[in-house]
Amino acid sequence: RCVSTASSFDFTRFPTGIVPRRRRIEGQGPSTATPALRIRPTVLAKGASGHLLRVYDLIAKKRDGKALSAEEVRFLVEGYSAGAIPDYQMAAFLMAVYLRGMTDEETTAMALAMADSGERLALGGPGEVFVDKHSTGGVGDKTTLVLVPLAAECGLRVAKMSGRGLGHAGGTIDKLESIPGLRTDLSIGEMLGQVREVGAAIVGQSADLTPADKKIYALRDVTATVESVPLIAASVMSKKIALGAGAFVLDVKAGRAAYMKTEADAVRLAEAMAAIARLAGRRAIAWVTAMDQPLGQAVGNAIEVREAVLTLKGLGPPDLVDLVVALGAEMLRLGGIESDAEKAKERVRSVLASGRALGRFKALVEAQGGDPDYLDRVASGGEAPDGYAAVPVPAPKGGWVTGIDGGVVGRAAMALGAGRERPGQAIDHGVGVYLYKKTGDRVQAGEPVALAIAPDRARGEEAVARIASAYEIGASPVPRPPLLLARIDSG
Repeated sequence: RCVSTASSFDFTRFPTGIVPRRRRIEGQGPSTATPALRIRPTVLAKGASGHLLRVYDLIAKKRDGKALSAEEVRFLVEGYSAGAIPDYQMAAFLMAVYLRGMTDEETTAMALAMADSGERLALGGPGEVFVDKHSTGGVGDKTTLVLVPLAAECGLRVAKMSGRGLGHAGGTIDKLESIPGLRTDLSIGEMLGQVREVGAAIVGQSADLTPADKKIYALRDVTATVESVPLIAASVMSKKIALGAGAFVLDVKAGRAAYMKTEADAVRLAEAMAAIARLAGRRAIAWVTAMDQPLGQAVGNAIEVREAVLTLKGLGPPDLVDLVVALGAEMLRLGGIESDAEKAKERVRSVLASGRALGRFKALVEAQGGDPDYLDRVASGGEAPDGYAAVPVPAPKGGWVTGIDGGVVGRAAMALGAGRERPGQAIDHGVGVYLYKKTGDRVQAGEPVALAIAPDRARGEEAVARIASAYEIGASPVPRPPLLLARIDSG
């Protein structure tokens, strides 16, 4: 069910604009109009209490570190979305937020206003809780491809909207589209119908949801205000709320290959998103997880689908399995399938080991026009897809892998063609990097630590040095790094 929302303010009553500034030129008599302009800090609307809301005043208020009311925040979001507030004023407000921050109440007001700017879905029937999952993005993160069919096989219904990759971080939609014939551009009606029939759907983000967020993000992208915890939190949660889920499981990455480089920053973001969920009347569990080295062994698109299929067969790499179990157990608890944490984990592990969730993934692929038999073919093949060259990356010396810079690996995969530097850029679904060795593993000099998977051998050889530079090899053994760093409950 879709719910359309209307603006709370009448922006047509107070048009914006610039007017000529008349100035007197000394010694020349009366003032005359000149090309110099004065920007008019126009009053745009009245608040519910009757007081006038003026953009200039709200920018100044935030500049001075004061908190805005929910009505004032909504006025800014709706005014900018409607075109009544110009870019230069919204940019000033966003920079003030970047420098001064926002309270939990302000951030929630912004998330709700952006959610209300487009269609809002109402998922589920009486007593049913739809649980959504979100990752802040990283290298080798194919968790959604495993978790969505797994959660559906455990009894949840899952409607997941995902995005494309940009930069060194991959996107779930790009990975899915490496499956021949598969569609991700389902309408909202098609998505909901598939969820009723199959129990799960993974689709691209709808233009009908949160248009204000898209417009504000485009402005943030060119005004150096992307890296703001409250603005990130409001953006993420506006889409989650608009999709209509009642609870959220959030995977907030921290490390060299993540947007949040430190655990402390990732905890701040997780706490901000959990607070929005709580104040918006929903529930959220956030895990801060390590993203210094890539997750799993495959970094790319088709090769990550292969690894996801192997994981659904019960043959996945340990770190990916551990993350899927942790997040899956939280989904089952929030969705009312299990109440005990250990029983939830046991159920997820049992279903994963049985391979039954692979059947659910095949049903999802077929429902979206893809070839389900492709999943069996890709799982039975080698690391590189047919027709691609696999070039070994030798260890420069013997010892133990003490670290892997996941950002370097991600950029190497992007240079091969697995990612894009700008929106809309074409990618090569078959290329990527496959890691034989991870942190804590012992290596011999000259032993392959990874593969560069490229359209031809020459392209692969060009990537070898860059991939090798991501590996840090020491003389002494080191423990495998922890994956699950912190858990935040919205309460």
